[in-house]
Amino acid sequence: MLNFKALELHDRELFYEYLKNYDFMTYEYSFLTLYIWIKMYNTEFAIVDDAIVVKKHTGANGTYFMQPIGADKNKIAGITSKLNTIRKGNPDFKYLYGDVETAFLNQLNENFGELVTSHEDTNNFDYIFSCKDLIALSGSKYHRKKNQYNQFIKKYDYRIEIIQSHEVIRDCIDLSLKWYDYKALDSEQLKNEQKAIIDILNNIELFNIKGIAVYADNEIAGFAIGEKLNDKMATIHFEKGNYSFSGIYPFLNKSLIETCFSEVEFINLQEDLGIDGLRRAKLAYQPIKLEKKYLVNI
Repeated sequence: MLNFKALELHDRELFYEYLKNYDFMTYEYSFLTLYIWIKMYNTEFAIVDDAIVVKKHTGANGTYFMQPIGADKNKIAGITSKLNTIRKGNPDFKYLYGDVETAFLNQLNENFGELVTSHEDTNNFDYIFSCKDLIALSGSKYHRKKNQYNQFIKKYDYRIEIIQSHEVIRDCIDLSLKWYDYKALDSEQLKNEQKAIIDILNNIELFNIKGIAVYADNEIAGFAIGEKLNDKMATIHFEKGNYSFSGIYPFLNKSLIETCFSEVEFINLQEDLGIDGLRRAKLAYQPIKLEKKYLVNI
């Protein structure tokens, strides 16, 4: 019998140990990502044959397991068989595995052959960008973003602060509350995100994250928080700006990457969730790749 428990903040050291050589191509498996959405997905985990297995209770895709973290390649078949026994006895499971990356899908195909059925979870593909491109914003493809960035720096007397001091953290929390009031909190996802932002800002020293706050004309105009996943890739978890400041979002994006993550090769701006506005916004930054994720049954 596998004993799954709710994910909690104090589990971070265990996850950091398993994830110290983060070899995933998507952002889904970082502890911070899992922690942000624990309320949304009732996230649980268990140790199965020396690997961490995370269980998520999603909406449209039902309950599923994420691919095992830190699993020995020779144990994949055994772990999968144990998890499949649980799935078959629980009608909440629409799929055995979700958030599956291509490399793990290939391992499943090697172990189970024609028993594996999978389809692309297109709304959850990660948008991958060149870090150098997002810093430089050079060429015609970035003309609009560069203009918006330049508009901000020409129009406002601004400064950038690292999110560290109590004063800056308080300003970021205040801005986030105003941002969500503006959005009218019309979705469960936004409500959960708001709670997570406040929690993370109040405990920022406990996470492997970096963030900036941008002040314009002596008023906080926006903040952004990201995480270095490994030596090659960083992801941006949150960008919140005051829309009354023209160009704030291009300024936040470029400034966070330039200030905190300029040494990596790739920036992961996460998925679009099938939302047209998000898709257009991410495509405007010219991704070099969409990293696929799959839903899998056996």
